[in-house]
Amino acid sequence: MATQSDRINLASQIEHLQAKYVGTGHSDLSKFEWAVNIHRDSYASYIGHHNLLSYMALVQNESTGRVKYEFLQKMLLPCGVPPAQKDEEEDAAMAEAADSEAGSDK
Repeated sequence: MATQSDRINLASQIEHLQAKYVGTGHSDLSKFEWAVNIHRDSYASYIGHHNLLSYMALVQNESTGRVKYEFLQKMLLPCGVPPAQKDEEEDAAMAEAADSEAGSDK
């Protein structure tokens, strides 16, 4: 059975890993940010492992340099443009506008 000190030690180790490595995530990580981390890690792995890069180049009938360049380009925006961030203020303003339109229709 885990003691309280074991849980605290584990929590501090997780916090240390999250601070040290970006891809480990945290509780405030959005689905889009998580997907970007996964895609970038995958492309970095493809580029870093020459045999895998050679296989991908063979399958695509391209040179390894071209495939490596394409993967590097895909690492910039692996999941496309980030979605617009909604603030609570914008949501409140939209709700007020909807309420005022509903009131003017009466």
